[in-house]
Amino acid sequence: MTKDTTGAPWEQGSQWYDGEAGPLVRPYAMTGGRTEPGSTGVRFDLIALVTLDPGISAVDDDTALGPEHRSIIDRCRTETQSVAELAAGTDLPVGVVRVLLGDLLELGWVTVSRPVPPAHLPDERILREVIEGLRAL
Repeated sequence: MTKDTTGAPWEQGSQWYDGEAGPLVRPYAMTGGRTEPGSTGVRFDLIALVTLDPGISAVDDDTALGPEHRSIIDRCRTETQSVAELAAGTDLPVGVVRVLLGDLLELGWVTVSRPVPPAHLPDERILREVIEGLRAL
């Protein structure tokens, strides 16, 4: 019989249990073996912003949502979160968060938007000319 890091004995086949952290759940178990976010066609970049649909007030216990889905919903309830923030806040791998967000998006619980890339923002020179023009009025 071998001992774990805490000195407690563990038997063969129980390597999926850590005495300090508790049972280990593999990421594929949380997503049902899926590795892609589904057929939404939305890219979940790390900087994509996730917002809870304003019409959602409470999560029914009857829904097929798991605890990870609910954790994402709870984090988005207070403010818009990026995919990276959701992964960090829920302590889940980014790939798992993307799959779970795909589920929530298909159900209509969340919306996903991307911030405007810097290349699409107006040039600073143009903005200064507008300000100068407004001051001249």
